[in-house]
Amino acid sequence: MNKKNTSQARHAALSAFAGTTLEFYDYYVYALASTLVLGKVFFSSQTTLAADLASYGTLAAGFLARPLAGVVFGTLGDMWGRKKVLTITVVLMGFATMGIGLLPSYTTIGIGAPIALVLLRILQGISVGGEWGGGVLMASEHAASGWKTFAASFAQLGSPAGMLMALSAFRLANSFGEATFFAWAWRVPFLLGGVLALTCFLLRRKLTETPDFLAALSAGQAAFEHPLKKLNGHWPSVFYAGAAVVIGSAGFFFMNTFLLGYATQYVHLPSNVILNTLFIATCFQLLTQPLAAFLAEKTGEVPFLLSSAALCILMPYPVFFSLQSHNLVLISCTITLAIVTLSAFYAVIAGYIVHAFPVSSRYTAISIAYQSSAALVSGFTPLIGTLIASHYAGNWFPLALFFSTLALISILGVVGLNQSNKT
Repeated sequence: MNKKNTSQARHAALSAFAGTTLEFYDYYVYALASTLVLGKVFFSSQTTLAADLASYGTLAAGFLARPLAGVVFGTLGDMWGRKKVLTITVVLMGFATMGIGLLPSYTTIGIGAPIALVLLRILQGISVGGEWGGGVLMASEHAASGWKTFAASFAQLGSPAGMLMALSAFRLANSFGEATFFAWAWRVPFLLGGVLALTCFLLRRKLTETPDFLAALSAGQAAFEHPLKKLNGHWPSVFYAGAAVVIGSAGFFFMNTFLLGYATQYVHLPSNVILNTLFIATCFQLLTQPLAAFLAEKTGEVPFLLSSAALCILMPYPVFFSLQSHNLVLISCTITLAIVTLSAFYAVIAGYIVHAFPVSSRYTAISIAYQSSAALVSGFTPLIGTLIASHYAGNWFPLALFFSTLALISILGVVGLNQSNKT
């Protein structure tokens, strides 16, 4: 790989990291806000459970838009190129996030507030539907052979970076005091999303198209046949890929979103305790995720993914036990261990599923797989967790079992995709 290609590979990895950082920052900001404030600001219900369910419902609404967006942007990315689509998605994401930060409350404009919130949330989902797949491919397809899974992990690294920024933004907003936080300070993290979007837009303008796409274009594979037609014969792999990514996506929304609400409402821990714990855990995630991708690239992706997913099955039990103990050190250790284990799987799964599909339909395939999984499972994880917690109040075992089931689905997906690739 010459110096120019090496420079582009690094720039692509940086761009993928910046774009998915924005993506996850915006999503985590919304997820945290849905737990802490949105139910009270945008919905009129007087009961905490109803407000939480309505707020988590808007969180899920954004996920429902993602599969269709994955098809549309994935198709365009396979026909027009990765760079053009990624420029569009970052603009949409910044607009939607700033819009939420500027949206009047229910007491100001009534029913128009939750309606506008849902529409902006759907726009967020549409932009993410094209962002993730393009970011992964931009990093992976620019990288040299033997480094593609590691390069793809930089797109995944946007998750902890975005989470750290979101947590920092909300810690800052909370520092003004509860009254100020609910009055206006909660809006600041959303407005910062617009600044991040502008930075990503400027960074992406300097990118070149990926060598893999240009090779497919020159061979006539990219422009003349619809990518969905090229997926004929690959749909089982799309299904298995969607199952494989479940714990890497839904697991984080369980730990970073649902658990915050659960710990404050059912275990009666101060929200700052869990926010601080998540901040520590995410710092460890940011450091260990690239190491996990490097190790998997050198030792084998499938054994690494199966091992980390198997560990994920066990993780929720010590987490819930520690929450019941109210021991802050134990809580911090168990949640950190769970998130680091999740992140090890998450770091590797993107690069693994990329190479299950041909270049000319790759953007479409991985976008459909990931976004459909996100819509059907991840977006509803906090909502399902809330319903389970409400039904089994005082009993955390069904919640732990729910998390273990998510990890088991990923194991079945990795095994199925591995076998599908061999046939």
